[in-house]
Amino acid sequence: MYGTAICKTRNMFRSAVLALILFSAIASCKYRDPSAEGRISFKKVAGINYIEVRRRFTDGLSFNKYGYELTPSWQMSFYSDDSAKVYNPDSARFLDFHVTLDHDSLFHVAHAWFRAKEITKDSLVCQVMKVQTNVIYLDKSTVYITFYSDTYIRDVLHTVPEKLMGKSKRDTAFIAARSAQINANQDSAFAAREPVVFKAKSPLVKIEKASVEANLMNNYDNSDEYMFPEFNITIDKTYQNFFYKFLVTVDYKGDMHFQNSLMKTVDENAGRKMKGVLDGYVKTYVTVKPGSTFNIPHNSYAVLNVRGIASN
Repeated sequence: MYGTAICKTRNMFRSAVLALILFSAIASCKYRDPSAEGRISFKKVAGINYIEVRRRFTDGLSFNKYGYELTPSWQMSFYSDDSAKVYNPDSARFLDFHVTLDHDSLFHVAHAWFRAKEITKDSLVCQVMKVQTNVIYLDKSTVYITFYSDTYIRDVLHTVPEKLMGKSKRDTAFIAARSAQINANQDSAFAAREPVVFKAKSPLVKIEKASVEANLMNNYDNSDEYMFPEFNITIDKTYQNFFYKFLVTVDYKGDMHFQNSLMKTVDENAGRKMKGVLDGYVKTYVTVKPGSTFNIPHNSYAVLNVRGIASN
């Protein structure tokens, strides 16, 4: 009986000593939160107003092969590590946003993820991250943006933001080479930064260019307005009522070439009918100025909504 009691006492003592040793070992170690590793801080640049002056792809160009142009648009200032104000073009004022800091220099603000590459009082350099359902797609995170502080632009560079946002020599050389390549084939095209212009030659024709508003829904990107400019063309006194929606290329000379139907309904003869409308009506009643980029004319796309209204 006494032996059993002594054994229990010894076991309890050993357990207590072991627990004390483990507690001491844990307490002597620094706790490391993996999610906190590599986090950046904006405290040292709080209150500085930054203006985006440059946006480039990984290759250093602001254009891709389809003619899409990266254009600077951000203005922001950090209050602290968890809040910032970002300029909103819709309301023409700054709006407050929560900032989330994450590992590996990642941060989230105004519905976008970035990786900070450089943080100084004069500039910020960030990589725009492609994130979907909490997954980062590094192969698609190919855009880098550069901000300068307004004081650096004014007091050091002695210029204005708009001059810093201008085209580069590399962009000009790329557009010239790309235009020469595309213009060799009338069915090839890429987006014109100065889109095609349609003008009616007859009072029977009305032409309206569809506009694309930059807003929060499209992340303030209205590039569709020049990537695929859309025109509503109404022609009076046609042989019958009709409506067709189709894609054309407008070559560097201003000639239109039918590409394909954009109608939801399937019609075996749709392409033939649309080509007939293009050749018989549109080319007869409409003059076209070809699209261009940096004043270099080149083949580009246009979406035509052509409505014919028959004579009564």
